[in-house]
Amino acid sequence: MRTYAGHSTPAESNALYRRNLAKGQTGLSVAFDLPTQTGYDPDSVLARGEVGKVGVPVAHLGDMRALFDGIPLERMNTSMTINAPAMWLLALYQVAAEEQGADIAALAGTTQNDIVKEYLSRGTYVFPPGPSLRLITDTIAYTVANMPKWNPINICSYHLQEAGAQPVQEVAYALSTAIAVLDGVRDSGQVAPEDFGQVVGRISFFVNAGVRFVEEMCKLRAFGALWDRITRERYGVTDEKLRRFRYGVQVNSLGLTEAQPENNVQRILLEMLAVTLSKDARARAVQLPAWNEALGLPRPWDQQWSLRMQQVLAYESDLLEYPDLFAGSKVVEAKTDEIAEAAYAEIERIADLGGVVAAVESGYLKAQLVGAHAERRARIESGEMVVVGVNKFTETEPNPLTADLDAAIQTVDPAVEQEAVRSLRAWKAGRDQAAVDAALERLRREAATTANLMDATLACVRAGVTTGEWTGVLREVFGEFRAPTGVSGSTGTAIPSEELVELRREVDQASADLGRRLRLLVGKPGLDGHSNGAEQIAVRARDAGFEVVYQGIRLTPAQIAAAAVAEDVHCVGLSVLSGSHLQLVPEVLAELRAAGAGGVPVVVGGIIPDADARALREAGVAAVFTPKDFGITQILHTIVEEIRRAGSALSSTTAV
Repeated sequence: MRTYAGHSTPAESNALYRRNLAKGQTGLSVAFDLPTQTGYDPDSVLARGEVGKVGVPVAHLGDMRALFDGIPLERMNTSMTINAPAMWLLALYQVAAEEQGADIAALAGTTQNDIVKEYLSRGTYVFPPGPSLRLITDTIAYTVANMPKWNPINICSYHLQEAGAQPVQEVAYALSTAIAVLDGVRDSGQVAPEDFGQVVGRISFFVNAGVRFVEEMCKLRAFGALWDRITRERYGVTDEKLRRFRYGVQVNSLGLTEAQPENNVQRILLEMLAVTLSKDARARAVQLPAWNEALGLPRPWDQQWSLRMQQVLAYESDLLEYPDLFAGSKVVEAKTDEIAEAAYAEIERIADLGGVVAAVESGYLKAQLVGAHAERRARIESGEMVVVGVNKFTETEPNPLTADLDAAIQTVDPAVEQEAVRSLRAWKAGRDQAAVDAALERLRREAATTANLMDATLACVRAGVTTGEWTGVLREVFGEFRAPTGVSGSTGTAIPSEELVELRREVDQASADLGRRLRLLVGKPGLDGHSNGAEQIAVRARDAGFEVVYQGIRLTPAQIAAAAVAEDVHCVGLSVLSGSHLQLVPEVLAELRAAGAGGVPVVVGGIIPDADARALREAGVAAVFTPKDFGITQILHTIVEEIRRAGSALSSTTAV
């Protein structure tokens, strides 16, 4: 039982972990901030506004020491949500544990380390797929040899569902990733054939459970059956224990609503039952989101509420006392078989494309997810898919939980970033620079070979290298990568409602009045890689007749402003879900003014509290949209209005 936690500073996160452990939490699940996840130090220009926002910043060994100060790592089970720099964070964890006197063979936990889903959903990738798979392979080989209780990879279907995947896609894409990883380890020659079953036995999964209870439960039964089949037939693993489908779960966050957020409590409970009620498909570990995650960063009390849900189910109910309640159910067996057969067919289709890496590079997987998400959004907007409190039963009494909305979420002090930068400078000033240079040179040299990079990475940790320095060297050797956006292949998915037809008329008329087709720039400033919302706006805008400029994630304010000028756009739409809107959006506005494009209206979407929305409008933002504005077509109506208003203002100024 654990909650996904970490924010602000290593010291504050350490205090939070201690409190959670005292309340009965049985393990730790570490959330790292976006600079750490993408391999930047707090003083990087791309880290501006992102430090400590969605997790804890860890820039060097000193930060890792502080994060786990007083927590005996040899007796702890720690999950770390880290992917592109997973090897680096595991090395930091190992050295911090060694300094506590721990035997590294006793360390238990998991590094997420699934880079494929980063290209498809979360966006915290750094390197191209090939080198990324090499880092995963090296980490697995190292842990199999040295850390027998550590799960070196947690293949994640969770984020695929958050990006719109249907159950068949979620199962197929995750298992295709597992195949690519296992093939990579086997083909690397780092593990003896007779030990390969141990590699299979160390693969774990991190899945999602949505509110469609029966379908989600059957999905997990299908997952287990297919994993057993693949590991037996493809890899020849005969030991049933090593073929066991081991998974942890974070229940669905995509379905959490800003409108009537109290409804999220029952959603979370139903989703938890889908992964606990059936003993034959029961999760090994469960972590639950908080009821208010659609509003902002949950407070410690909100996380405690989610923990107590698990404890009531485990300790008060009789759920865990019986064999599988669904064994022999014709309904469950039929649905499980249906999902398994369709998922296996999709796995074979991906294999025909050249495997999951080729399917990422070609854009096939991303386009499938964007299209599936667009269809889901269209069903909600049409009312075909009911979301209580959002598109049906919207009448509500005043909510005491959100009476003081600004106090209903946790905020991160802006001074956190300055403190992290100061701490980083102090760390660099106190280390042996010659040792740092030697360690980085060894890393650079070995990265150009086929050597396992874990030893060179451990040497970097011990020398005092920082996260940004380690990643920077590998960027030099491996290069960087920009994943396909999937937007161009997903146009035309919207249901042709009267509202959409009317929007197309508005776009056509405004384009005629302004003398050229309306052009919208959709931008993702900073390191926030959750691009679902931006992609859905881009897809629907194209359906409505806009010309859309969308260059993907991880752009600086200066790059967004330069693109707006170069593309001569009528409007800039910014998507920020990491809480960094108060820093990044004003910077975009300033860059636009400096480039002579201050008259271009800027609209912003994200998880933005009311007080922040007021501040953004006062700074010059034309409109702010939050998750309660679920109607994308209506959002685009507003954008057309803002473009017309800006055009009228410009014409009036010119006339004067």
